[in-house]
Amino acid sequence: MPRAQRITTRNARFQQWQALLTNRTKRQRSGEFLVQGVRPITLAVESGWPLSALLYAEGRRLSDWARELLDSPVPGERVAMAPALLAELSERTEGDAELVAVARLPEDDLSRIPVGPTFLGVLFDRPTAPGNIGTLIRSADAFGADGLIVTGHAADVYDPKSVRATTGSLFSLPAVRVPSPREVDDWLSIHRHITLIGTDEHGDTPLYDTDLTGSVLLLVGNETTGLSSTWRHRCHHTAHIPMHGTASSLNAANAATAALYEAARQRR
Repeated sequence: MPRAQRITTRNARFQQWQALLTNRTKRQRSGEFLVQGVRPITLAVESGWPLSALLYAEGRRLSDWARELLDSPVPGERVAMAPALLAELSERTEGDAELVAVARLPEDDLSRIPVGPTFLGVLFDRPTAPGNIGTLIRSADAFGADGLIVTGHAADVYDPKSVRATTGSLFSLPAVRVPSPREVDDWLSIHRHITLIGTDEHGDTPLYDTDLTGSVLLLVGNETTGLSSTWRHRCHHTAHIPMHGTASSLNAANAATAALYEAARQRR
């Protein structure tokens, strides 16, 4: 194992990492976020995601997975941390905390999203719940989408709740944050073959009658107010999910998952 630094008190460095759990501004300023759990950390490493540090519980018997990772040539400082402190960063009990990764934030650049002749992407308009962002990233990855765009004043893609909800798909699917429609308009001006299809409970056609086989960007609205008029006016088509129970609508991430499944079904 590479020589490790030791942290046994709540020093400035620990406090900096602790702030990454709750403070979006500090995540942005430091360019880092925390990754917790075996599968997410493994997928981050396998994807070659840049890591700043691997934090592990000092004095604890580590699993084979943790020891192999710490002994591997994966870049990143090794930091031995008091188990109680690591438990705080992992948001788990002290006995369960084993390893936490400090990962670098990628650039919010739409060029990270690959666009081919059968492009499938999702745009999430002003989501307020980080868990919904993470769930949608996981679904988009599962059904073969090429990327996710998060627009407007929104929850953070790199909030720990979002990162956990992706179960590692964050490291396979490009997720890009953009402040306004202007950046997306510029991107679409380069990729003019992309059709914008809005999902809305009052959409023009049922989802299963909507052609999702070409290059498609699915637009999903805010959990409470739906698509903004700004994005609704940009849609080439709108589609609704037929429902037969008493519910009038689905959770935004669930609705997007249904649309992604239908797109994957049609493309088969």
